[in-house]
Amino acid sequence: MKFNKYLKDKILTISLFFLMTTTILLMLLAFKCNISLIVAILLTLFIFNITFILIDYLRKRNFYNLLLLNIERLDKSYLVLETLQKPHFYEGELLYQALYEINKSMLENVKEYEYAVNDFKEYIEMWIHEVKIPLATLVLMAHNHKDNFDKKQIEQIKRLDNYIEQVLYYVRCENAEQDYLITENNLDKIISHIALKNKDDLLENKINLIVKNIDYKVLTDSKWLEFILNQIINNSIKYKRHDTKSYIKISAKQENNKTILYLKDNGIGIPSKDLPRVFNKSFTGHNGRLKGSSTGMGLFIAKNMCKKLGHKIEIKSKEGEYTELQIIFSKDKHYEVVK
Repeated sequence: MKFNKYLKDKILTISLFFLMTTTILLMLLAFKCNISLIVAILLTLFIFNITFILIDYLRKRNFYNLLLLNIERLDKSYLVLETLQKPHFYEGELLYQALYEINKSMLENVKEYEYAVNDFKEYIEMWIHEVKIPLATLVLMAHNHKDNFDKKQIEQIKRLDNYIEQVLYYVRCENAEQDYLITENNLDKIISHIALKNKDDLLENKINLIVKNIDYKVLTDSKWLEFILNQIINNSIKYKRHDTKSYIKISAKQENNKTILYLKDNGIGIPSKDLPRVFNKSFTGHNGRLKGSSTGMGLFIAKNMCKKLGHKIEIKSKEGEYTELQIIFSKDKHYEVVK
C-alpha cells in the first residue's frame, strides 16, 4: 500500500480539513484573537490531522500489504483468508467478511463439483468392470479358437481391451492413493506376468524378449507397475522396425541406494523434437501420426502413476535406432512395508 496513493484516495478528506482550517482562521481573525492563540490553534489542528492520517494509513497498510503478500506467496490464493487476522477498522472488516462469504460459496460449489465428478468416476469404473467380462470372454474365445477368428479381429479385440484398461487406470489415477498398496515385490515375478500377458503379440511380431539381472526387490504396487510396464511393452511392439531382428531388453541394477529398471528396444525410435513431450497428455507426435492408432495416453498415465508411487520414469531415444525407458525405485524411508 503506497502512501501517495493513500493520500490521493483521501483527497476529499484533506480538502475538507483545509476548508475547515481556513474557516476557523477567518473566524479567529474576525474576532481579533491574539496571533499567538491563532497559531497555536492552527498548529494543534494540523498535528491532530497529520497524526490521524498516519495512524489510519499504518494500520491499513499492515493489513493490505499482508493480504497482497500472502496472495502472491500462496499456490492456492483462495486460502488467503486463513492467513489473515480480522482487522480492527471498518473497511477491513467489510473486506474480511466479503472474502469469508466468497470463500464459503466457492468451497460449497467445489464440494458439489467433487461429488458429481466422483459419482461419474464410480459409474465409469462400474461400467468398465461390466464391459471387461464379455471382453475377457472374447479374448479367451479368440485364444482357444484361433481358426474361427480372423487375425484382424483378434488384433481389434486386444486393442479394445488395452484402451478400456487405459480408461480404467486413468479414472483411478486422480485418486490412486485409495487404490494402490505399497509392498515389497520381486521384479522378476512382475516381469514374468508382463511377458506372459504379451506372449502372443511378441511371437506374432517376432520380437525377442531378453530378460536378465532382474532379481531385485522393490517397494511398489505390483498391479500399477504391471500396467506401466505393459504400456511400455505395447509401445515397443507397436513401433518396431521391419528391417532388422527386433528385440526388447529388460534389465535392472542397483546404485546409490536405488534400483533402476531398464526397458530398451531397437524400434523406430523417437524424433528428438518429440522426445521432451512424450509424457504429455494426448501427445502422439510423429510416430503416432505414422501409425494412426495412438491415443497418447499410455505414457501420460504411466508418468503420473510413477509420480504417485514415488518412482521416476525417464526416457532416451535415437530416431531409427532405439528407445530406452528407465524406472527408478528409491528406498524411501516414508514407505512402510506391508507384509
